[in-house]
Amino acid sequence: MAASAFEKRMRDGVAAGRLKSDELKNNFNDVHPPLDGHEALVASDRCYFCYDAPCVTACPTAIDIPQFIREISTGNTVGAAETILEQNILGGMCARVCPTETLCEQACVRELAEGKPVQIGLLQRFATDEVMTQNKQFFERKPTTGKSIAVVGAGPTGLACAHRLSMHGHNVTIYEARKKPGGLNEFGIAAYKTVDNFAQKEVDYVTAIGGINIKYNEPIGPNLNLDKLRKDHDAVFLGMGLSGVNALGLKGKEPEGVMDAVDFIAQLRQTKNKGKIAIGRRIVVIGGGMTAVDCAVQAKLLGAEEVTICYRRGQSQMNASRYEQELAATHGVIIRDWLQPQKLKTKSGAVSGITLEYTHTEKKKLVGTGETITLEADQVFRAIGQTLGDENSDVLENELKLDHGRIATREDGATSLDDVWAGGDCTNMGDDLTVTAVAQGRDAAESITKYLNA
Repeated sequence: MAASAFEKRMRDGVAAGRLKSDELKNNFNDVHPPLDGHEALVASDRCYFCYDAPCVTACPTAIDIPQFIREISTGNTVGAAETILEQNILGGMCARVCPTETLCEQACVRELAEGKPVQIGLLQRFATDEVMTQNKQFFERKPTTGKSIAVVGAGPTGLACAHRLSMHGHNVTIYEARKKPGGLNEFGIAAYKTVDNFAQKEVDYVTAIGGINIKYNEPIGPNLNLDKLRKDHDAVFLGMGLSGVNALGLKGKEPEGVMDAVDFIAQLRQTKNKGKIAIGRRIVVIGGGMTAVDCAVQAKLLGAEEVTICYRRGQSQMNASRYEQELAATHGVIIRDWLQPQKLKTKSGAVSGITLEYTHTEKKKLVGTGETITLEADQVFRAIGQTLGDENSDVLENELKLDHGRIATREDGATSLDDVWAGGDCTNMGDDLTVTAVAQGRDAAESITKYLNA
């Protein structure tokens, strides 16, 4: 019997066009379809409007959640959006990508009492989408102060910082290493979580306040070092994220087919035709965080036959939330724990498999057992954490205090230099969450303003 077209594609190793365009379009639809007006009213009616609301405490940006839900319930959607954006100017993106199941919704009284929280994330999206569609602005610049602040990085923390600085009347120049703004929101989040070019639309909404100039293709480096930024501006905020990716730590040069998961995700986000992206038949993803899940699920959605996430500790210790793990499982991704990479197998210069060693803990220390397993793989993706990157580290380490390879900061983002602040993943306070990055950028802007007004 002749092999089917699907069977043939599955034998092609790393290949593009495994699925038809209509299949890809369906696979990469919005993973969380928005609520309509009636659904939003029903969802908002479940809120107890707690006075001492635990959901607010659980939100890194401290949005007044009961307040905005009450506003939705009374038909005041615009007012609800203003309540959200006062605290979190990137509230639309956070509504899409926040792990609400481990933050506000986990703390919801309904979750504790019934095991079914109020749909806070979807309600937040309902409100913010409404005002962004209308392009309704709530915030204005104060009279210009004449002060100039450099913000390095046009990602979530940099945008939040720039917006709050602009509200105070300062002039902001954002130096962005890439040719597009958005940072993690544009390049580092699964395509099915934020569709319809939303990241760029939100950047446009944030910068509409004025007083914010973005310079592209301007990475930290010899031509744009910290000393120059400090001389050219009254203050500096560093929010460049993490550009480096940890290696697998195996001997020898990595063969063809071993890739960074963040690069794969960025490629998916920036391509218009996902059918042109080559994907393997069997994929192994090394890591246990959101990036690992985003990479693995999207490999499946592109047509990979078998995708396995391998994590060196137990599944309960994965950084990816329980919801993200379940999302992976529903898409057919296999999660194997207590495994760490030991050796890559190759064939004709390309990866053909990976040998992993089983692990366990002894006196709280992870150790190998000596027992191994080998998995066939056309591609192996690294999702084992990121670093500042060699270029950023080389430029910063002689001038700033670092903490385990990241910029050391106080709670307000202040660094070891009086006129330099930092926020987001590049700092020792970062935790790979958009909402935390936004909070840190916003709070650093307030601290910078206090410094400039002193």
